[in-house]
Amino acid sequence: MQSKLTKAAGVLAVLTVTSGLFAYKAQFPDHTRKTYIEAKDLKLPAGFSAKILASDLGATRHMVIGKNGDMYVKLSKLKDGKGTYLLRDTNHDGTIDEQKLFGDFAGTGIAIRNGYLYSSSNKGVYRYKLNEKEEIIDFENPEKIVDGLVDHGRDNAKPLALDKNGNLYVTVGSYSDNCRQPNSGKGMSPCTILDSAGGIWKFKADKLNQTFADGVRYATGLKNAVGIDWDNKTDALYATVHGRGKFDDFYPQYYTPKQSAELPAETLYRLKEGDDAGWPYIYYDHIQNKKIMAPEYGGDGKKAAGEKAINPVAAFPAHLGPNALLFYTGNRFPARYKNGAFIAFHSQSAELKKGYMVAFVPFVNGKAGKWEIFADNFAGIDLAKPSGPVEHRPCGLAQGPDGALYVTDDLNGTIFKIDYSKK
Repeated sequence: MQSKLTKAAGVLAVLTVTSGLFAYKAQFPDHTRKTYIEAKDLKLPAGFSAKILASDLGATRHMVIGKNGDMYVKLSKLKDGKGTYLLRDTNHDGTIDEQKLFGDFAGTGIAIRNGYLYSSSNKGVYRYKLNEKEEIIDFENPEKIVDGLVDHGRDNAKPLALDKNGNLYVTVGSYSDNCRQPNSGKGMSPCTILDSAGGIWKFKADKLNQTFADGVRYATGLKNAVGIDWDNKTDALYATVHGRGKFDDFYPQYYTPKQSAELPAETLYRLKEGDDAGWPYIYYDHIQNKKIMAPEYGGDGKKAAGEKAINPVAAFPAHLGPNALLFYTGNRFPARYKNGAFIAFHSQSAELKKGYMVAFVPFVNGKAGKWEIFADNFAGIDLAKPSGPVEHRPCGLAQGPDGALYVTDDLNGTIFKIDYSKK
């Protein structure tokens, strides 16, 4: 298969960051940005270091790495007519030296399970058979698993996860921010969007040519669950959810511009079949620490609601955009990270004056602890006093066979590798 791969040149580079040592600036096209980022500016906990494995790949989304080290990266936009990258370090020197574009559909979701690479478009899910070396056998003819999922062009990514019992979970995000009636401040009641979107659907992972009707709505009331992962430790599905947009456009009597910028929370849920997180009828307020009735349905910013809706296991400031979720199972990092959750945040918080970062949520005995910033300053600028364009927007996460953490950036098509070394 290596004969089918193209030697990478020009767009791929390696750069190492350690405390006090760095000697490279990654080059990016002028049309994308006018500044350079130095990876030494990436802020990491003590003992961690980072490399840039690749840049200028395009709109890189979610990522998965095989046991053989092959890296598969989804693109949200086709590049040269293809939507997925295979990246390979053939001599294990930390440099991506071979690459291949394949698959005629763009998308977000990607995962490896039971000898197959699963890959999503914005309307469905496909899979590629892997050989005993975990290499794709046929790049040209993927099997169609699911087709016909809702795609209205907005929040249409189809992130996916698989459990150990042969089930495939696919997010179908809502194409409406708050399910309002047209030209109105009132919400649709009931919100019929929930019939086909705003949730996670379950399908059979090994059954071909399924349609939306073959799926089971596993969880609902999730506006757009872009981060999704099955945690084998707790044997449960988890999802990070983008909260709704601003409040003060229709409801200035209840929300100041500041409140609108700081609400609602972005959330992490543990999900079981039949769960309802409450969107669009409620939202979670991380400042009041409770579920609040949405103003479209009679709320005033204070009125509690959603008694039957589940609570998040963790909540984050508004508008951070949690785009990827990964439960860490490796032994490379210090023990406190094992079985905890990494989250890639794709945007920024007016409340924190921070964003474009990777956070960590520790889990102890299956319970989430207080979240913390793990890798910061992908933006390359002070978000409290911005002096130029944002440099990178973390979007995808993957764990390598060596236990390192990989982060994709869909602004400049960059792949970061974060590693740990005991001193």
